[in-house]
Amino acid sequence: MVVAAAPSQKRLTMQVEEVAADTTAIRSLDWERDRFDIEFGLQNGTTYNSFLIQSEKVALVDTSHEKFRQLYLDSLKGLINPQDIDYLIISHTEPDHSGLVRDVLELAPNATVVGAKVAIQFLENLVHKPFEKQIVKNGDTLDLGNGHIIEFVNAPNLHWPDTIFSYDQKTQVMFTCDAFGMHYCSDATYDENLKPIEPDFRFYYDCLMAPNARSVISAMKRMKKLGDIQTIATGHGPILRYHVSELTGRYWDWSNEKANAETCVAVFYISDYGYSDRLSQAIAHGITKAGVAVEMMDLKYADPQEVHELVSRCAGIVLGTPPASGDVAKATLDGLGTLVAAIHEKQAFGVFECYGGDDEPIDPLVSKFRDLKLKPGFDPIRITDTPSQGTYQLCEEAGTDMAQLLTRKDAIKKMKALDSDLDKALGRLSGGLYIITAQKGEITSGMLASWVSQASFKPLGLTIAVAKDRAIESLMQVGDRFVLNVLEESNYQHLMKHFLKRFPPGADRFAGVNTQTAKNGSPLLADALAYLECTVASRMECSDHWIVYSTVEEGRVSKPESRTAVHHRKVGNHY
Repeated sequence: MVVAAAPSQKRLTMQVEEVAADTTAIRSLDWERDRFDIEFGLQNGTTYNSFLIQSEKVALVDTSHEKFRQLYLDSLKGLINPQDIDYLIISHTEPDHSGLVRDVLELAPNATVVGAKVAIQFLENLVHKPFEKQIVKNGDTLDLGNGHIIEFVNAPNLHWPDTIFSYDQKTQVMFTCDAFGMHYCSDATYDENLKPIEPDFRFYYDCLMAPNARSVISAMKRMKKLGDIQTIATGHGPILRYHVSELTGRYWDWSNEKANAETCVAVFYISDYGYSDRLSQAIAHGITKAGVAVEMMDLKYADPQEVHELVSRCAGIVLGTPPASGDVAKATLDGLGTLVAAIHEKQAFGVFECYGGDDEPIDPLVSKFRDLKLKPGFDPIRITDTPSQGTYQLCEEAGTDMAQLLTRKDAIKKMKALDSDLDKALGRLSGGLYIITAQKGEITSGMLASWVSQASFKPLGLTIAVAKDRAIESLMQVGDRFVLNVLEESNYQHLMKHFLKRFPPGADRFAGVNTQTAKNGSPLLADALAYLECTVASRMECSDHWIVYSTVEEGRVSKPESRTAVHHRKVGNHY
């Protein structure tokens, strides 16, 4: 193992280790990265993994983030003369994996770039100079000699439209880039200890893969035809070797659950225009939180027939504004026309600006959808500045609002279908009244809660049931901090009424509320009877809620003589 460090304030290190016969992992460890695309508040940094296969022919699988330029290139040169690289295999062209392609090609000018057709097209625009290229499709192979035959698996939308997997038949290593990865940085090369990585593995799936569940299933079906897979060489986090069956099995189960949802929304974006891909991913994540399936499609590369088929069977449509002119506009024109032609009444719609500098005006698009008698799933999202954490949170909440609109009738029908005696008996379970408040970065949120219970003495701990579609759920991942505000029996109505109301996406939930700042940075309600400062230790998934177990570090009672407000329900099938 070779480890090098960057002389900078942010901790960046390199790890080089042989992971299979003739195969070396070059891992760029980004210890302090605290946010990645739509995932708010990474708790454990991330890694960018690249792999070198040295046989009769030499292949480099992916590169790294440009912030690691010198560290990565020095590590690569320590393993091989870059001029000896025959192939540069590109799993997908997202910048955190292809950020150093230009640099590698300058050192290895005779290398052939291998990738999906879409990936090659993107790299031609990125590199701006001729290079040898080889376009591969599902089932194609590349012979590196000595049994290292690389077989390619088409895996679009995981989570980039040009993604391919690469399987080495000799070592039974599958290079999957984003799929099966996680944002988790540690010195451990592999997944020996499953417990500490489970929350990050699930959170990564929920944010990036759940909105593409059907694509996950398709890719995994192709994987099954390859035979035994001993190792999954991911693009982020530890390499999977000890728990391959367990973790891929979870992907399969989660994806089938998402894909089999009764209601589906089509989300259309343009991958390499403005912030379209990231904003669409945030909206899609919000939709899936409410139990609605999502299918994402890149309009630039979409087949018109596939667009028509998708739109015709979806209950809702979300569209990122395409550019008004240029090559990208021309490439999306057919897909946009097909989308509009396939629309039918009663569908919901949502439109968001991409902040690409030349966006098609949003109001004519909204008017067109309204004229076609579609109902708005959320207000148009207008982006007037570089998207921030607040922007992505707004997008996520907008997606959840749309999903709740589409499932409202079914939810009411299911509530009415419950046995009335059982429903009333369950409603006799009472609980206290609390407001959960949290802050992460520039994002704050609050929620009325009554499903709260002390769970342990050592350490002091409690559990809270949080519905999967609540906005605050994104701020209650393992390691996140929050405040549990206990409401007072004689002074709770105004706070209960405030936090029970429906907030528009991105709205300030604390406007007009008297707050202070707790030691852990979260808002603290001045009118609360007591408060507890907590840190999320673990989460257990239930069908429609997360059971969040948290340890308690601080606490105070403002009025020792007062009692906690108690919530008595009449029925137990809804709040």
